[in-house]
Amino acid sequence: MEGIRHKSIDVSGISMHVAEKGPEDGPAILFVHGFPELWYSWRHQILSLSARGYRCIAPDMRGYGDTTAPPSVSSYTIFHLIGDLIELLDSLSLPQVFVVGHDWGAIIAWQLCMLRPDRVKALVNLSVAFRPRNPAVKTVDYFRSLYGDNYYVCRFQEYGVVDEELASMDLKVLFTNIMTKRGQGQGGTVSFSKASLETSKEPTLLPSWLSEEDIEYFASKFKKSGFTGGLNYYRCLNLNWELTAPWTGAQINVPTKYIVGEFDITYHYPGIQDYIHKGGLKSHVPLLEEAVVIKGAGHFIQQEKAKEISDHIYEFIKMF
Repeated sequence: MEGIRHKSIDVSGISMHVAEKGPEDGPAILFVHGFPELWYSWRHQILSLSARGYRCIAPDMRGYGDTTAPPSVSSYTIFHLIGDLIELLDSLSLPQVFVVGHDWGAIIAWQLCMLRPDRVKALVNLSVAFRPRNPAVKTVDYFRSLYGDNYYVCRFQEYGVVDEELASMDLKVLFTNIMTKRGQGQGGTVSFSKASLETSKEPTLLPSWLSEEDIEYFASKFKKSGFTGGLNYYRCLNLNWELTAPWTGAQINVPTKYIVGEFDITYHYPGIQDYIHKGGLKSHVPLLEEAVVIKGAGHFIQQEKAKEISDHIYEFIKMF
């Protein structure tokens, strides 16, 4: 991680930790992480793309790592999250950037492109495909109807319970199990419960793409911050559904590349593969150039297939 610059920037009344590498006059890439992650999830892309002349910017999002975690659940709406990023770009005097998102970061990036397409040159989104707002059913209610109350999105709604459950675990075991878990079949089996995650107290043999140092970094940061900030993103899902009613039916009009792992649980939701590959996604994202499935890859694709993802990003954004 040599040469990565770290600083804190005041945005939207909070202090945002930002990791950055690459020439300040180079074209800028904003990396947006998901749950339960940090700027560190983009370490490989930061090194690879900064070496190719890009200015790589990766914040710890609101509620994560070394960025402020406001106490109120309602401080984590999609407008807060997008507002943080817009103020970050303003503070860095960047009128327009490339955006790369993963997991919750992909959700935020889709909405950023919908609300402020003027700030985005092109988008590469990983894992979570864009799904249009359904005016007939709230987001959490939809997941509950599919999978029941034990589904992780539903379990996360009760403030404090899952927060304490996750924080009480051996965080090295927790992150090892989360990051190496493969998803096949229906995604509804995911509960994020202590029983399902803490499957063994013995050290797990790590895959080649994940080191003890990586696990230690994630564990140490979440031991300090806790999980409440990240969980509050889920607790705002129904509120976001209400707030984004004016954009029902709106399209994403930014040049886009979408990438997902073959064994990512988000690629196994009911109907999602037909939606992605048979025109549904393209109808809502008209400038979608390509939808790529990475064979053998799971959810944490930018870490597991680091070089492949870095190359995909580069090959796409170099066109603009």
